[in-house]
Amino acid sequence: MSEQIEIEVAYATPEKQKIVRLWVNPGTSVLDAALQSGIEQYFPGLQVASLPMGIWGKRVAKPEAQSIQAGERIELYRPLLIDPKAARANRAKKLAKEQQADENRTKT
Repeated sequence: MSEQIEIEVAYATPEKQKIVRLWVNPGTSVLDAALQSGIEQYFPGLQVASLPMGIWGKRVAKPEAQSIQAGERIELYRPLLIDPKAARANRAKKLAKEQQADENRTKT
């Protein structure tokens, strides 16, 4: 029997984050390791198998097929609530309005 490897599984919400360390067998898939972590017990309703996953910030296209390596951190990603481009556009509009309001105040 081969020696196990240590890995981490991380998930966060705006209110809470959790990193679970665990030991798995070499060759364990990213998906299986995430499931073995038991991280869903800290986040009621979380369904690990349905979430996008990554390793150290790089998305894993096929977590069921990719093996995890010693020392890696699996990250579970929440669905986006708003498209990043739309969020940037909204921030730019807000900033422009604030700047216009400041200019109007200084003119009076």
